[in-house]
Amino acid sequence: MSFDLPYPDLTQERQGNTGTPGVWCFDSGVPGPTLMISSLIHGNELCGAWALKDLLESGLRPQKGVLILAFCNLEGYDQFDLQRPDASRYVDEDLNRVWLDDRLASGSNKERRRAAELLPWVKRADMLLDLHSMHEPGKPLLLTGLLPRNIELARRLGAPEHVIVDAGHKDGTRMRDYGRFGDPKDDACALLIECGYHGDPASRQVALDMVARMLRDCDLVAAEMISSGWLLPDPDAQRVLEVTQAVVAPSMNVRFSHDWQGLEILEKKGDVIGWADDLPITTPYDRCTLIMPSLRQLRPGVTVVRLAKEY
Repeated sequence: MSFDLPYPDLTQERQGNTGTPGVWCFDSGVPGPTLMISSLIHGNELCGAWALKDLLESGLRPQKGVLILAFCNLEGYDQFDLQRPDASRYVDEDLNRVWLDDRLASGSNKERRRAAELLPWVKRADMLLDLHSMHEPGKPLLLTGLLPRNIELARRLGAPEHVIVDAGHKDGTRMRDYGRFGDPKDDACALLIECGYHGDPASRQVALDMVARMLRDCDLVAAEMISSGWLLPDPDAQRVLEVTQAVVAPSMNVRFSHDWQGLEILEKKGDVIGWADDLPITTPYDRCTLIMPSLRQLRPGVTVVRLAKEY
């Protein structure tokens, strides 16, 4: 797969205006929600950095509430190598698995220290849009977590076509599930958008589209202030899929039965998806949809595919 999305120059953007490198905060002075939009949680996921760079350069600022923009894993971004793009996903540890209080307090590696720097801004946010991309080519996926309020927000946004109701990862907590965002009794909302393949230029437009939709939904700016060129056409309908289980690699001995691209529907319970330690991985029910199948980051404990049904 070719990596065709250019590497953004973030010389200005990484300065921020808050004292925290890479973090920008714009307070309208008018009551309203605080929206945080984060990018570069993984240093090789460039589409979100492009979207926030475009937003900053546009001069668009909130008319209500507060807008926080974060370029997160700058050290991962700094070591990006076009010949080895996966190598800059993180430096020491996945920044999207450290959002547990004991890990945030430990300061034991670069990602945990960076998360601690970002923590005050995460805690301040009422709404979060976390911009990501994927290891493999595929259609954009909007991940809501399990809370109904996030699913409702995804439906209001009206895009992308595929919305994934998921429980997260066993090896750590994502930023979008931390604190208020994961509390069923709170009203803070968080969405994570997988904008497509890391190196696909189209992922930049998907990220910008989602930024525009969140700004519009939060009513931070009047709809007519948002450039029409930022928005993609609405899909004919959204398909909401609930992840029922994740297939986690027990070892390096994992292979798929086909070159799965994601969103395939396997019609019958017991259909073979692949093998782990030479034992078959099969569908647990009829009309099982495969979500983000990938062996690119294969190692013991990593999720290689999620299994989903209609919500």
